Amino acid sequence: MAFRFHIAAAILALVFTIVHASDPSPLQDFCVAVPDANAGGVFVNGKICKDPKLVEPEDFFFQGLNKPGSTAKPLGSNVTQVNVNQIPGLNTLGVSLARLDFAPYGLNPPHTHPRATEVLFVLEGTLVVGFVTSNPGMNMKNKLFTKVLNPGDVFVFPQGLIHFQFNQGETDAVAFAGLGSQNPGVITIANAVFGSDPPISPDVLTKAFQVGNDVIKKLQSQFWWDNNYP
Repeated sequence: MAFRFHIAAAILALVFTIVHASDPSPLQDFCVAVPDANAGGVFVNGKICKDPKLVEPEDFFFQGLNKPGSTAKPLGSNVTQVNVNQIPGLNTLGVSLARLDFAPYGLNPPHTHPRATEVLFVLEGTLVVGFVTSNPGMNMKNKLFTKVLNPGDVFVFPQGLIHFQFNQGETDAVAFAGLGSQNPGVITIANAVFGSDPPISPDVLTKAFQVGNDVIKKLQSQFWWDNNYP
């Protein structure tokens, strides 16, 4: 297992070296993010930069990605994010990653990353993955691109497009993802549409989905699970 984990890390490192996704023409070596807007420093790309004299090795460090996340939840999956919120030194550098753990038949439900393309590498198990294109021309349907992935396989999800991963096997599955932003964001479609606060008007949703009000009310009354964790 340790050897396979090192292979995954090496492949993701290679992806990061060939993808230029950092802020254009950076004017400093780094901009370690600080959460306190009153801490002083330079404001760059949504985060305040820490005073370089106060930067420490820990600002570029994360520990524990070799440990599986808990999949004991209704979706049967867990996403461990490693972005600027976990590694402040990623700020402005344009890269982040994540570990995805799946129980048998676990699902990472349809979602988008509004600010990043995703490169997925399967370490263990078998995953059915896919993404759907944006709205095409008149009288045309959105196209689904889907593939069954086995250990060692890599698949790309273009920025902003709805995509998913599903473990179709009877054993656990593990994958790692590299993303082209230090803060890629995630919008889980069902959560956003049916679990927003305040809720979207049923008049809007019944018209959009062409179903009865009782169906919309039932969907809105459910607890929508989030499987993304730092």
